[in-house]
Amino acid sequence: MIDYHPFLARLALSPARHWLRSLPADLHQWQQSNLHGDFADWMKVLKLLPDVKSTACDIENKVQFGQASDIDSGQKARLEALLKKFKPWRKGPFELFGTHIDTEWRSDWKWQRVLPHLDDLSGRQVLDIGCGSGYHLWRMKGAGADLVVGIDPSQLFVVQFKALQKYAPPDIAKDVELLPIGVDQLPELGCFDTVFSMGVLYHRRSPIDFLHQCRAQLRSGGQLVLETLVVDGDEQQVLMPEGRYAQMRNVWYLPSIPALSLWMRRCGFIDIKIVDINATTTAEQRTTEWMENKSLEDFLDPNDNNKTIEGYQAPKRAVLTARRP
Repeated sequence: MIDYHPFLARLALSPARHWLRSLPADLHQWQQSNLHGDFADWMKVLKLLPDVKSTACDIENKVQFGQASDIDSGQKARLEALLKKFKPWRKGPFELFGTHIDTEWRSDWKWQRVLPHLDDLSGRQVLDIGCGSGYHLWRMKGAGADLVVGIDPSQLFVVQFKALQKYAPPDIAKDVELLPIGVDQLPELGCFDTVFSMGVLYHRRSPIDFLHQCRAQLRSGGQLVLETLVVDGDEQQVLMPEGRYAQMRNVWYLPSIPALSLWMRRCGFIDIKIVDINATTTAEQRTTEWMENKSLEDFLDPNDNNKTIEGYQAPKRAVLTARRP
């Protein structure tokens, strides 16, 4: 079992302390009833990770804990072999004691596109909805955030995050946590200075409800940072795939940027800005030693990379920022 008590004690000292009315029960329920068979094996692997102290940390320019000189060759080989039991690694990259975890996604590229458009994160309370294994959580802390909380119900992402957190300096690790809950379990907290949601909207059956959920977590004047798949078109253009989109099963709505802006206005957001539009490339999302499954190259039309294998517009992502009045 994962001990969340230290984080709950940290949360009690934050503006989100009222979350303690429901969060402990949600975490208890998750640990009691929602775990599949692999989770117990992953927890055993976590306990086998070598106990090594990091003498280097860089979360401002990348996510690095430790350096090669902190461990001997046997410990490094053991660490790498154990970390590979958590494959597939999708979001990253990470560096642990000289081991480079080359993930499917170059999430550092996305961070560099987003960073210039963020409010100063210094001293802020940050929530990342659908944070994956937590790459951006560390970068948010590296940008000066006081408390960074990610939520994602994926059990694999939880153990990947815990593997990284084990080697983070204690004064940093205490301020960064991934909670294994979904957005539907979030009460209306209304206290976060910044809410991130990157790569989630198109997985939601009700995108309007999801936008309302994001708004409900922000304080007045707080900033939403939203990244999602989009299609070309006017305010009325929205793609709902017949089945899969780029081989993803759970894709529901891909709006045009004008349509998404309209949705956000209807949900009560103000100061809506389109800050980045980027076509996803096979250099940014690809198969690696740490993610050996099929990736973007396999999901595009081999005769026309402007289309998915199903014939839809190839993945294009937009980043919008907005505020709660």
